[in-house]
Amino acid sequence: MRSNIIIIGGGAAGMFAAVTAARRGRSVLLLDANDRLGHKLSITGKGRCNVTNNCDPDTLMQNVMRNPRFLYSAFSRCTPADVMAFFEDAGVPLKTERGRRVFPQSDNAKDIVQALRSVMQHENVRICENSRVRDLIISDDCCTGVRLENGAEHTAEAVLLATGGMSYPRTGSRGDGYRLAEQAGHTIIAPQPSLIPLETAEHDPQEMQGLSLKNVTLTVTNGKKVLFSELGEMLFTHFGISGPLVLSASCLLDPQKLSAYQLEIDMKPALSPEQLDQRIQRDFAEQKNKDLANAMRGLLPASMIPVMLKRAGISPEKKVHDITKTERLSLGTAIKHFTLHASAMRPIAEAIITRGGVSVREVNPNTMESKKIRGLYFAGELLDVDALTGGYNLQIAFATGFAAGSSM
Repeated sequence: MRSNIIIIGGGAAGMFAAVTAARRGRSVLLLDANDRLGHKLSITGKGRCNVTNNCDPDTLMQNVMRNPRFLYSAFSRCTPADVMAFFEDAGVPLKTERGRRVFPQSDNAKDIVQALRSVMQHENVRICENSRVRDLIISDDCCTGVRLENGAEHTAEAVLLATGGMSYPRTGSRGDGYRLAEQAGHTIIAPQPSLIPLETAEHDPQEMQGLSLKNVTLTVTNGKKVLFSELGEMLFTHFGISGPLVLSASCLLDPQKLSAYQLEIDMKPALSPEQLDQRIQRDFAEQKNKDLANAMRGLLPASMIPVMLKRAGISPEKKVHDITKTERLSLGTAIKHFTLHASAMRPIAEAIITRGGVSVREVNPNTMESKKIRGLYFAGELLDVDALTGGYNLQIAFATGFAAGSSM
């Protein structure tokens, strides 16, 4: 069966490209290997879907970790404001939260998926689920269609690969796009996890498992310079650390050189070391005869106190009035400089996004068309571009999908 355009992948990039092309009068066939579209999109943002980031172009570019210049044209043609207008027009009211993060007012990611599906249906996009592509049909350096696993063939003037990366494989991100792109002669930058929790060499996080921290500063250094330092939230887990700060920091780490990094948490970033010491002295003055562990409950969460005292070299049974100045200052240092070392990244299946993918050197940044094979296009996470948390990665998906959809 022939269409003007075949899109492989029913995620954010694929669906947005389908709408864009169909609105320009093209006959579009969307193929997805899953039994329903937008599977990964429906669980993003803990099921709320951080649609985009309501920021200016400079901020958008600053939050792209790899190959931001490649996205300049796509971002210029499809801005966060454009994405927000699309969903508002499709009947999904949006709201902007802390950090300019944009969510549906309903806090339900499925509203975003349904909006895309409804618009596609309105624009007569043909949707075929449970349709996994086995091969691209390539002749004379031109992609003319696809062959499915069941042997069926579909021909078209253009084919878009928007299959995603390798994170969350249960949502359909099995790496099919890499295989198909390699078949077409494209270079694949080795896929690695990004926006991923970290395992730690130290066992302290396990002792505080489940403890969520707010308004702490995480700083990452490589022995020479500071690579990352931000205020925010994080979480201690049974394997190490997670949460927004950790996920963002992980984008900057080389999985092969984790031992070179030091992670430092400032539990009281609003206080200088001197101010923290004064606070500790006030607490101690009011509770001179108590065991130290009990006297610290106003300062730190209960599960953190034994860990912090161990790091400071102080017995928890020691009475407050027996604490020396040296011990008190050591406690303050432990609170302001809680150091950890990453021993591993969690498996790529647990990553929010995949780092690496189709080399952008082989893709036209204005059209998203392959420089090697005419009629073959790319969009979304399959490309070697990724960003920090905050809606930036979905903006990449929508913008590259728009660029491809417009060009095809």
